[in-house]
Amino acid sequence: MDLCHPEPAELSSGETEELQRIKWHRKQLLEDIQKLKDEIADVFAQIDCFESAEESRMAQKEKELCIGRKKFNMDPAKGIQYFIEHKLLTPDVQDIARFLYKGEGLNKTAIGTYLGERDPINLQVLQAFVDCHEFANLNLVQALRFREGASDLGFGG
Repeated sequence: MDLCHPEPAELSSGETEELQRIKWHRKQLLEDIQKLKDEIADVFAQIDCFESAEESRMAQKEKELCIGRKKFNMDPAKGIQYFIEHKLLTPDVQDIARFLYKGEGLNKTAIGTYLGERDPINLQVLQAFVDCHEFANLNLVQALRFREGASDLGFGG
């Protein structure tokens, strides 16, 4: 007699009913497991799709940043306009100043040209740009060294 697969003739009617219930529950569990596997596969497919879309958005944003930097380095005002139009930068003077302060991929001379314009917006950006610098707790020599770095931007000498 095989205990795992007994012959139906060897079982009592109660045991046969119990075996049928066990088989039914086993079938239900296997179906539930398959449903869970399918749901997990769907979730992974959605995650992959989301990651692909996110990578595509990031690549597009990086491309726009690169174009904007090139435009800025050739004509700072047009570059800032491009960044704002493509929502890479807000028109807020503080935002523009922080962007210029970071200067990632921007030509220092172009930054100086933009900040040196006498347009009221440029003057506000210049003030915000200066505010981005931390001069507190610097001695005179350190502040002058910092000023020498500013001469790269076309300010002072």
